[in-house]
Amino acid sequence: MERKSPTGKKFRSKPQLARYLGNSMDLSSFDFRTGKMIMSKLNKSRQRLRYEHSSQNKGKPDLNTSLPVRQTASIFKQPVTKVTNHPNNKVKTDPQKAVDQPRQLFWEKKLSGLNVYDIAEELMKTMDLPKGLQGVGPGYSDKTLLSAIASALHTSSAPITGQLSAAVEKNPGVWLNSTQPLCKAFMVTDEDIRKQEDLVYNRRPTAAMKWRHYSHDCSNVLLR
Repeated sequence: MERKSPTGKKFRSKPQLARYLGNSMDLSSFDFRTGKMIMSKLNKSRQRLRYEHSSQNKGKPDLNTSLPVRQTASIFKQPVTKVTNHPNNKVKTDPQKAVDQPRQLFWEKKLSGLNVYDIAEELMKTMDLPKGLQGVGPGYSDKTLLSAIASALHTSSAPITGQLSAAVEKNPGVWLNSTQPLCKAFMVTDEDIRKQEDLVYNRRPTAAMKWRHYSHDCSNVLLR
């Protein structure tokens, strides 16, 4: 069986045709007997070529863990000269800034909208703040102010004075003291302390009576 090229050259076998064409054409899916391309083999060959092409584009992973070496290393030492326009300037360092941790402004707003429920899943009434405590800052409320003051009492050992600067109302983002709660400056007087002492004195018998009832109920439960 012979095959003829368009130029009239005769080929008696597929290897002879492959030697003549070289790498210009892939004859792996060519049927020399019928003179046609086998489609199933042709599709597989195309898929294999696409996979090889994509693998070459991805590149091989660099598994070398050694440090990179500069190929154009100079034999002679090359000193570096520091040039400055102001040699008398000194770098000022503030060690206190490095110690203090940054604080997020208005973080108390995250506590807004949170409610407390008791064991019976009933909403507990919040405390009423004194009239002297007034909130300051964008979007403040009494609940937010109460949470901010409670957090300051538990997390800070410094005295709580509120925002002493009057400019905080004009621009809270600039003049806000992040170590103090979001309330105006207030002063605790002797009258406030006396009222608090009277309140504790009046509430103490009620608390003691409730504690005795609670202890009695716990004892009865244990005896059962």
